[in-house]
Amino acid sequence: MADVKWIKIVVDIFNDEKILLIESLPDADSIIVCWFKLLCLAGKQNNDGVLMLNDRLAYTDEMLSTVFRRPLQTVRLALDTFVQFGMIEIVNGAITIPNWGKHQSIDRLEKLREYQKEYHREYRKKQAQIPEAVDRKDDRKLYVNDTDIDIDKDKKKNKSKNVFIPPTQEEVEAYCKEKGYDIDTEFFFRYYTASNWKRRDGTPVLNWKQTVVTWVKKDQEKAKKKNQITTAAEYKPPNGAVDKELLDKIKAAGL
Repeated sequence: MADVKWIKIVVDIFNDEKILLIESLPDADSIIVCWFKLLCLAGKQNNDGVLMLNDRLAYTDEMLSTVFRRPLQTVRLALDTFVQFGMIEIVNGAITIPNWGKHQSIDRLEKLREYQKEYHREYRKKQAQIPEAVDRKDDRKLYVNDTDIDIDKDKKKNKSKNVFIPPTQEEVEAYCKEKGYDIDTEFFFRYYTASNWKRRDGTPVLNWKQTVVTWVKKDQEKAKKKNQITTAAEYKPPNGAVDKELLDKIKAAGL
């Protein structure tokens, strides 16, 4: 059987009558050490408290002396004491601990083993449900699991977000040429590059093509205002000086 890594020891073990009686004996400390070593060995063997080296060979006092690294005389004294106090029994030449359940929770260990077995069964079952990827030259197919689908969804979400990538000057020129926009593309590109692609109000540019369209519209509005002829009644020359040539043009237009 597989060994266990712990044994159950009550905290008031040294108040137990048998331990108290052992402490009154000569070599009490050595005997108590042998008892704990015996419990640990039984836990390691995990054979319901029966100390067997293998299926056919039981531990002898000489073997225990070697394993415990204690004098043979001390081990024999300890074993005799344990037999007298009913702490161990010799059954068919094998040392057994009759109340092993007091020192090791067998039920709890069995539940732990069953839990581990069930966990591994479920894990293997889930793994078996994931088909292997099939890679063919003439017909490529990819089988994915739920995790892969979630990753794809995240990628699509990231693509749907407005992540601005500044254009190059060549891209701006190509776009304006395609749309027939007559603007100073170099000035446009240098202006927004210097502002780190932010508008006058400090808001970031999210679509540079739409910004080009807005730029074109403003240029057109400026040109329209510059070339616009006002009426004679509305004409107010700056600093009171009359621009006779412009005034004549306004009158000639019949405005």
